[in-house]
Amino acid sequence: MCCLGVFKRVVPFLLTFAVGLFIASFFVTLMAPNFGGFRRQSRLREFRHVRVENDDLRRENARQQAEIENLKRQLEASRAADIDMFTVPPPPPVPTVRFKR
Repeated sequence: MCCLGVFKRVVPFLLTFAVGLFIASFFVTLMAPNFGGFRRQSRLREFRHVRVENDDLRRENARQQAEIENLKRQLEASRAADIDMFTVPPPPPVPTVRFKR
């Protein structure tokens, strides 16, 4: 007899709970959220983004270093050309006359 009382109380509760879940499933997903996977994926995505950005910055830095070296060479070449172009050559040596004693 005591089991019949528990049965009368548990069965309606379970049926009501099942109907409530069925109706709620139309409005909300009933799956448990996967917070760990989302964080891991976002960290991996962020790590990849930072790695690609770092590689781009390395390439840009190498390109700028090469450009600086090229400009330095051009500046030194132009300075050498300016010195040669605008300097006056020294006058020829004056012939010396030696007197006999």
